[in-house]
Amino acid sequence: MTTTQRLTQTATALLKSNLSANYGSQAVWTILRVVAGVVMIHNGLDKLSNIESFAQAYVQVIGLPFPIFFSYVAAYTELLGAPLLALGLLTRPAALGLFSTMAVAMYHHVLVAGLSIPYLELSVLYAACFLFFLVNGAGLFSADALIAGWLDAASGNAQAQAIAEAESAYSASQPITK
Repeated sequence: MTTTQRLTQTATALLKSNLSANYGSQAVWTILRVVAGVVMIHNGLDKLSNIESFAQAYVQVIGLPFPIFFSYVAAYTELLGAPLLALGLLTRPAALGLFSTMAVAMYHHVLVAGLSIPYLELSVLYAACFLFFLVNGAGLFSADALIAGWLDAASGNAQAQAIAEAESAYSASQPITK
């Protein structure tokens, strides 16, 4: 197997979803992905609107070093990851970043308020959604599915060509009998 084929297989595995053939299920999966991505965007914008305040109120409280830096990391993870999730493009990496920000948010909430459900509720729901997409991928109606299909088709054509070349080489090496 060539390096290109390995890269194609890796990219396809990253982009391909754990699909169900049920189109109704896939439509709901898409709605959840789009809603979770779109409503998450404002969180990144809120952080950027007053980064120093966010760093002081949230990041310093949990004891992370370089609070301004990590505040920017969180804000840009949400600003870049949320639209990618909504589009279903690079969904698993986007979901990983978003899940990570929600894990830190949950840690902050537990540290500040204990196991207060009203305080934890939103970050737990977001984290569960992002974990779902991290594990399962974007679903059938997504940019990832289109790209994975294209990669499958491209690698299938390459495999067919390699088989034809191997057959040609094999038949050329066989002695001609009359």
